Amino acid sequence: MLVMASRLISVLLLGSLVFAQSRKYSGPRPSKPDVPFLVQGGNLVETESSMAKESQEKDGTLYTVPGATSQARTPLPEPAFLFQSEKINPDKFTLFKMEVRGGNRVLLMSAPGKRKKDSAKPIFLMVTPLAPGLFKVEVNEVIDNGEYCLSPEGSNQVFCFTSF
Repeated sequence: MLVMASRLISVLLLGSLVFAQSRKYSGPRPSKPDVPFLVQGGNLVETESSMAKESQEKDGTLYTVPGATSQARTPLPEPAFLFQSEKINPDKFTLFKMEVRGGNRVLLMSAPGKRKKDSAKPIFLMVTPLAPGLFKVEVNEVIDNGEYCLSPEGSNQVFCFTSF
């Protein structure tokens, strides 16, 4: 009886795996690879792509993006993105809240050994594969209104958006 039950469970698990793999993603797709798109209902909104200018300060490294706000906007407190990967691994994205100073968006990363209260803290993300090379990247905590950037680890490339 125990052998029969374990065989039944194995068949059910195998069947559910086949079913899960047979479902194909049929929603909207990003129009460009390696650029996150905000999911707004059935529409996709391209994030603002830029290169952050890096400068050294006494408290650490300051990253600056021109302009006080991004044209890519979302009202969602836990936004989600669709991302078609060619060169950038979505598991390497980090999300940061930026401050607005002097008409620019800035992000301060404290120098090693120096802890400053206004140093950038990463915001948790969850990455889910939807199809080969297509991923859903979700903010895994409620974010406040403000300016944000997604950045691949080890790069000054940023993808900015505004939460309102």
